Amino acid sequence: MAAEPQPKALTRKPLLLNKVEGSQEVVNMAAIVPKEDGVISVSEDRTVRVWLKRDSGQYWPSIYHAMPSPCSCMSFNPETRRLSIGLDNGTISEFILSDDYNKMTLVKSYQAHQSRVIMILFVLEMEWVLSTGQDKHFTWHCSESGQRLGGYRTSAGACGLQFDVETRHVFVGDHSGQVTILKLEQESCSLVTTFKGHTGGVTALCWDPIQRVLFSGSSDHSIIMWDIGGRKGTAIELQGHNDKVQSLSYAHHTRQLISCGADGGIVVWNMDVERQETPEWLDSDSCQKCDQPFFWNFKQMWDSKKIGLRQHHCRKCGKAVCGKCSSKRSSIPLMGFEFEVRVCDSCHESITDEERAPTATFHDSKHNIVHVHFDATRGWLLTSGTDKVIKLWDMTPVVS
Repeated sequence: MAAEPQPKALTRKPLLLNKVEGSQEVVNMAAIVPKEDGVISVSEDRTVRVWLKRDSGQYWPSIYHAMPSPCSCMSFNPETRRLSIGLDNGTISEFILSDDYNKMTLVKSYQAHQSRVIMILFVLEMEWVLSTGQDKHFTWHCSESGQRLGGYRTSAGACGLQFDVETRHVFVGDHSGQVTILKLEQESCSLVTTFKGHTGGVTALCWDPIQRVLFSGSSDHSIIMWDIGGRKGTAIELQGHNDKVQSLSYAHHTRQLISCGADGGIVVWNMDVERQETPEWLDSDSCQKCDQPFFWNFKQMWDSKKIGLRQHHCRKCGKAVCGKCSSKRSSIPLMGFEFEVRVCDSCHESITDEERAPTATFHDSKHNIVHVHFDATRGWLLTSGTDKVIKLWDMTPVVS
């Protein structure tokens, strides 16, 4: 009996350039230093470190600075070398790094939140520092004076934060699964809208200001692409992780989304294809293919003398079907289903091999990723994990 053909090994994969080790606790966030062979990291061990590559090829701290509380997040602006650090005690501290990245000078600190700072964004154009905290508040401060300009209470603790400079809209994703859009003025904000599509909390947001598309990652393992720009207001679902999505980044020049998760997966999505919106799941008291009653439909069960069946849904057409009428599985990449999902038998027959062609590539980072940073100029991806290790990847074979 001839052996079944095996899928060819993926040759276009990230190249691991280096590992940065030495942190005593989880590295909550890190960033590649542009135009330098260096990395800035903040850790649960209360340290801020600037790692520069030495002649030996290894990264060693040129700056090792201890903070009064665990460092939860950071935002680095290369133009001004301003480093904003969020702490577990609710404080935001701002530093200026020297030209040679061997010294950091404290500029100011302010109490932005009553508890752990979750996310920070520094907006150079407005001289604003935006932040979210476990105290369920979004706030923004003037980075020049340190004065609090305003705030907004979210429905739950927020993990996602993005800002559109052109329209001054801020996007806040929280643990309830909701995304809130606010319009910011100098000292006031107004609620634009809220929307929800995840069954779990929002863990990461990524904004494409050119296509005006917002990506949200969630603890429900999924990513949703929201059309904020008004092109029919579509919401495209992407399924490619086996655990919660932890961080997102977008390569504008190639229109590729990079998602990383607690499963250790690095997924590179081709967003330059015409994707389809997943259908709404239809309600029915009986299978919409064979008309067999579902188990709660007592009347039809009694009249037809048939045992009620469990309800399922076809991921392609959305119809309510029984297990017998949806015995097949298929990937539907253009609908975001890179893994095989339940489809009804008639939809399974209609899906062509071309429609099953993958629109994403999958790579194993071999660590539980907490955060990612992508340097588009060099094609480098930085991943920091719960294993206290920072990894640098050359992504050019995948995103070029």
